[in-house]
This record gives sequence, C-alpha cells and structure tokens, in this order.
Amino acid sequence: MSEPKPATEKLQPKSAGAFKKFMRWFFIIIIVVVSAFVYWKYYYTFSSGLQGGKMQKISYKGNIFKTWEGYLLISLTTTDNNISLSTKEFPFSVTSDSIAHVLENFEGKRVKVRYQQKNGTLPWRGDTEYLVYEVSVEE
Repeated sequence: MSEPKPATEKLQPKSAGAFKKFMRWFFIIIIVVVSAFVYWKYYYTFSSGLQGGKMQKISYKGNIFKTWEGYLLISLTTTDNNISLSTKEFPFSVTSDSIAHVLENFEGKRVKVRYQQKNGTLPWRGDTEYLVYEVSVEE
C-alpha cells in the first residue's frame, strides 16, 4: 500500500505565482506603452514655426467643446501691384482667449503667428494640429 502524506504538506501548483507575476508585468508594460503613445500622439510637439499671411477668419465654435478656429491666407503668387493671384489657407486653432481676441482685431490685416504642430487633435484643444501661441502684425 502507499504511504499517506503528512497533513502539514500543502499541494499548490508552482505556476500560479508565476502566472500572477507574468500578468502583473504584462499590464505594467501595456500601461507604459499606451501612455507613451498618448503622449506622442496628442502632446508631443512635432514641429513649431512661424507663418505669415492675411488674417481671414477666426471663430469660436463647437457643440460640446468650444474652441477658437482660424485661417490665414498665404499668398503664393503676387503681381507687381501686390495683388494675390494664388493663395493657400493655413488652418489653425487657438487655445488662449486673449490671443484669439487679438487675432479678431487683426482680421483682414497681415499677421505672423507662431505655432506648434501636434501629431493629433483633442476635442478641447481644437480641430487642427496647428496650435497658435503668439501673434504679431507684419510690417
């Protein structure tokens, strides 16, 4: 006959602790990867620069999140009399109310805007990837 095992010895599979450790590390890695992606997509500045053009429009719009959205007209080709023959629109978003009000006063005038380009948009930050943070009138 077989000998009975002592009552103090407990039988537990060794893999249960290893599985918990694996799952813990798996979720930590997933959280780090997702966090890095969200930072890169929505908060990392892909490029920044200066854009000049004629201030065409700025409006405060949105259903749930109201944001300032504007357009600059960039002259690609002009005549000797400074008349634009070919233009391109530069869409942008403004996160600051004070800068948006300054841009409202410059509508129809030539301005320079400093912007940051993000890799993606967030509803409360605007419709475009270009976020204007400074404005000045062109001389």
